[in-house]
Amino acid sequence: MLTIYGVYRSRASRNIWLAHELGLPFKLVPVIQHYRLTDTKAPGAPLHTRSPEFLKVNPNGHVPSIDDDGLVLHESLAINLYLAKKHGGPLAPANLAEDAEMGMWALWAATEVETHALNILYNRSGNPAVSKEMADAALEALKAPFAVLDTALAKTGFLVGGRFTVADINVAEIVRYAQAAPELFESAPRVKAWLAACQARPAFKKMWEARDKEPA
Repeated sequence: MLTIYGVYRSRASRNIWLAHELGLPFKLVPVIQHYRLTDTKAPGAPLHTRSPEFLKVNPNGHVPSIDDDGLVLHESLAINLYLAKKHGGPLAPANLAEDAEMGMWALWAATEVETHALNILYNRSGNPAVSKEMADAALEALKAPFAVLDTALAKTGFLVGGRFTVADINVAEIVRYAQAAPELFESAPRVKAWLAACQARPAFKKMWEARDKEPA
């Protein structure tokens, strides 16, 4: 039985989306990020990323983690690559070359996009501590990666193998953070269309519906 530790409003969304795509049953153990709590030691505080109980699962103190019949893994993108390969089908790599490409795109998204996309999300989301300067700098930094992604999508509309795969899930869930900057997507129309197609999938909608019901 697959157990996912995390909440929908975390990077666990990536693993939950993939599980829905694969039709995998799973148990979700809600573990909230500690920084979202006013007092992590208050009586009745929910299980969080600094709870001793969870630190036994992931000593790094981050979500998500999974326990797949005794195999414990951390890092959402690596988890998705593992689950896709384990269960096979069109979302998984068909050969070593596709496996390499899927790993490449996961690392690319994590290193080239995620930090800047999160800075856009945090600084354009109505947070009272916003920094227009940080948002503008992140927007500028993402222009080149978005151009790279737009060019890659020109071939088939997907990242690997001319079909929707785990690579699209991993990258789409990082690119999503930048949606607070629509001007980025207007200048990269293939990225805009690809992300819309990814988010129109029933498995994404199922994950997102549950996310919307979860307290912010």
